[in-house]
Order: sequence, then structure tokens, then C-alpha cells
Amino acid sequence: MNSYESKRDRLAAQMKSATAGAVGIQKDTSNLFRQRTAATQQKIDVRDFTQVLRTDPARGWVEVEGMTPYSSLVEATLQHGVMPCVVPQLKSITIGGAVSGLGIESSSFRYGLVHETVQEMDVLLPGGEVVVCTPENEHSDLFHGLPNSYGTLGYVLKLKAGTMPVRGFVHLRHQHCQTPSAFFAALERSCGSDADFVDGVIFGPDEFYVTQGRHAQSAPATSDYRYRNIYYQSIREKQEDFLTIRDYIWRWDSDWFWCSKNLGMQNPLLRRLAGPRRLNSATYTKIMRWNSKYGLTAGLDKIRGLHSESVIQDICIPLARAEEFFRFLMDSVGILPIWICPARHRDRSAPTPLFPMNEDVLYLDFGFWDVIKSREPHELGHFNRLIEQKTQELGGAKSLYSESFYQRDRFWSIYNEAHYRQLKKKYDPQGQLKDLYEKCVLGA
Repeated sequence: MNSYESKRDRLAAQMKSATAGAVGIQKDTSNLFRQRTAATQQKIDVRDFTQVLRTDPARGWVEVEGMTPYSSLVEATLQHGVMPCVVPQLKSITIGGAVSGLGIESSSFRYGLVHETVQEMDVLLPGGEVVVCTPENEHSDLFHGLPNSYGTLGYVLKLKAGTMPVRGFVHLRHQHCQTPSAFFAALERSCGSDADFVDGVIFGPDEFYVTQGRHAQSAPATSDYRYRNIYYQSIREKQEDFLTIRDYIWRWDSDWFWCSKNLGMQNPLLRRLAGPRRLNSATYTKIMRWNSKYGLTAGLDKIRGLHSESVIQDICIPLARAEEFFRFLMDSVGILPIWICPARHRDRSAPTPLFPMNEDVLYLDFGFWDVIKSREPHELGHFNRLIEQKTQELGGAKSLYSESFYQRDRFWSIYNEAHYRQLKKKYDPQGQLKDLYEKCVLGA
């Protein structure tokens, strides 16, 4: 009864029996950071699509159900001496979510975004049909169109994704740069080297670090950043480091990059009280959602006369315009640190039509996540709007997992309305699922 086929048929029957109107999915986790309006919605339950079905290390792929969190997927593949080619930073992200909502990590300069490592997908359509999508078959338009669709065209039930071999450890080297031009040049050189992983951190206008990682068979000693020590702080302190492959994959999760500081969890006493099992992105997300629901910090800010705006963004900018975007961030936004992750679109013959990152150039993902507080009031989404405008001006691409403030016409000029409407007409003619703009901007 728990085979993939039985679960697939059960879910398809649920979808077929749904009455006309908006349909959503019931799941336990979400890594979306945008406000959503409350609505009565029919939901289909996908919570048991969490199995790793087969791993073939010799041919370099893993077959897995769409709601499987990367924490489970990584454990299953490491047992076979491989890991997914691209593993997003947080354990609770699901592989289906990383395809429909885009996923990136320090191997993306070599393998692209998560969806570019996928070879085949089973997709549940709004009418209840399950179709197999590959880059070449009759549903290739959906295969390429699903990334950045955020569940508005269908739901990924099963997929086959690429893996790469591991050796047990990762050897890290952190290179310090003092100017943005030196930093971005070093990133470009690193992406042309034999490194297996490349990313960077900006701590200030004159403090930049490029990190190269390479698989290693052995290590003289390994660092542990799951409890008392904090990974991002070590970047400034060490030129060289060794981690187990598992700890490298999850190096950002224990402190949500550095956002745990906003919850006081970098205090040694609080870390000791929490213990390593609670130091993770899942815990921090629950706290953040609880705070958002009850408005604790918003109430305190109001008492103190402060106006606050959450700025949670990942922005992909072509390397040639990266320094210009960095200077804009310093002048107009001011959030630090900033995570930098290089990525390259792998195959121009396989476009991602709903996400404007298809050129054969190196892109840099700028990840910055914080709350800006000021005494001066601004229009709703003031800083986020500035970022959206600059991103478009520089030929960049903004991920839609967080708050967006685009006007409808501008949004569709960026995210390819004509192509989206064709897909919507073909795969969701009755409008069972929400429209991309309604879902990602209006919060439906």
C-alpha cells in the first residue's frame, strides 16, 4: 500500500475528484518566506512522498519521490558513496520544491541549478493525470517550464536526478580579498579551476572571502560546526579547513547561514541550552513563523518608534555586473554578510523559460537576509522594490521564494508571460492551480 505506484494512483484520484477551483497541497514543511492570504482551499496530501527509491552510483543517478527532504536524500545517497550533484543549503528543503522553486549551492558553477541535474520527472497535473516528462518526449515543454513555476502547473511526484561521487571529506581553502574587483576576479578564476565547490562571503566593503572546496580521501583533522563552533565565523579565522562530506553539505544549516544571531542562538549559553539537535534551520523557521503569526517583534518595534522591513532575497546577477550590484547594496540596502554563490546555465539547448538565467555566462547569486529598521517610514516594500528595480536593470534574475512587489506588467515582462500562458492553457485549462503572479506576488 505504500509503494510509489499506489500512492501515485491515490493522489491522482484525489485530484480528479476535486471540484473546480483552487487546489493546493498539504505538506509539513515550507521554505517560502512570503506572506500568504488565508483562504479556504482544497488540499491533496503529499506528505508520504518521501522515499528514496533507487540509487545507481555507477550510472550517476538517484530516483526519489518529490517531497523527500534533502536531509533524507543525502543520507541515502552517501551510503552508496555519492551525493546529489546540487544540494541546497537547508535540510528541510525538498527536492521537488528545489525543482519547482529553484535550488542552488556551491557546486552550481559546474552543475547549474537543481533542475538542471534532473533527467526525468513524474508530474501530477491539475486534472488528475500523471505524466512522465523528459527533455525530449512529448512533455518536454513541461519539463523545461516547471522550474520557477512554484506548483502552479503541476506537482513533482517522482524524479531522477544526477549524483556525483564523494570521497569522505572536503578540503577547504578560504582566500581573503580586500576589494570587490579582486574578489569577483578570484571567484571567476576559482570557477575555472579544478575545485569541486566554490562560494564566497562578503563581510564588509573591504572584507571578502572566496572558498574553494575539493573532495578528499583523508583529513589530518576535521572541524565540527554543528554545535559550539560556527561555520561562517571560521571563514575569517582559518585559511584552510577540513570537514566530513556530510558536515560540508550542511555547514550552513546549523546557523541558518548567520541568521541564528537574530534569534540569540549564537550566544554560548543559549547554544548549550538548545543543544545540537535544535540548532538547525527547521527550528529557526518555526520560531520565525511563530513570531510572524503573533507579531512579537513588530509590536516591540512599534513601541520603540521603529519601522521595519524584511529583506529576504536571493538575486542572480551576471558576473560582469556583479560589482555594480554590490555597490548598490552597500549604498541603498546595507545588509551584511552577503553569501555569494556562482552558477552557470549548463545547456543553452535546454532553456528555463520561466526564469531569466539562460545566457552562457557566469552568474553570481547574492543571498542576503535580514530586517532593516529605521525611524523614517517608507512605502510598503520600499527596499525590496529598489532591489527588484536594480536587478532588472542589470539583467539579473530574482528568486520568487520570498516577498515580491512587482506590478503585474513588469512581472510578466521578466517571467515570460506568453510562454507561461501556453503551458497553463495546455496543462491547467480549468485554472485549478493558482496563477504564478497571484501566488508569488499577491500571496494567494
